[in-house]
Amino acid sequence: MKFLIPTSVSALLTVLIGCSGHVPMGGPQVIGGGNDYLGGLIAPQQQSGPLVDNVSYWDGDGVSGPPKIVIKLRDQTAYFYKGDQLVGKSKVSTGTPGHQTPPGRFKITEKNADHRSNLYGVFKDRNGNIVNDEVDTRKDMPPPPGLVYEGADMFHFMRFNGGVGMHAGLLPGYPASHGCVRMPAHMAKLYFDNVTIGTPVIVE
Repeated sequence: MKFLIPTSVSALLTVLIGCSGHVPMGGPQVIGGGNDYLGGLIAPQQQSGPLVDNVSYWDGDGVSGPPKIVIKLRDQTAYFYKGDQLVGKSKVSTGTPGHQTPPGRFKITEKNADHRSNLYGVFKDRNGNIVNDEVDTRKDMPPPPGLVYEGADMFHFMRFNGGVGMHAGLLPGYPASHGCVRMPAHMAKLYFDNVTIGTPVIVE
């Protein structure tokens, strides 16, 4: 059974009525708009409405075979295989020009469900208010007096190429990260739960 991840109530109703056998997971989910505080910290352009994710699904429960992930930069989609069988797809947001997600063949080298970035984050004041939401620790440290640095949340982080990995994050509908591969939160968890250290990751 495929699990679609709809992103609005109308999309949810469309899925339920028009795609028999497809069950929504986690309720309506908006994947665009607002500021990004989920790894990358590049605010998206203003959206005219919520983005609809009619791509992401999971159909891998009970399927055997070695896992493999293929990330298509042009499609902004990550494909999950078990053996030769495609069992899942996820919309993604990859790196911007100047911070491109590098193509190549890699392997998962680290899994961390509660990872925080040590490169990108925010400065907060003593009351927890965000003062600067685009901090790059390589050029903005140390924090100004009275402020503290907090790394960006990168939940269900799957490192595969140096500092680059897949993780939950904002998907504005185009490449918008500092090089990592952002995924909807539900899909990041599913991929995280189904990969192991050494799982091949192909970026093309």
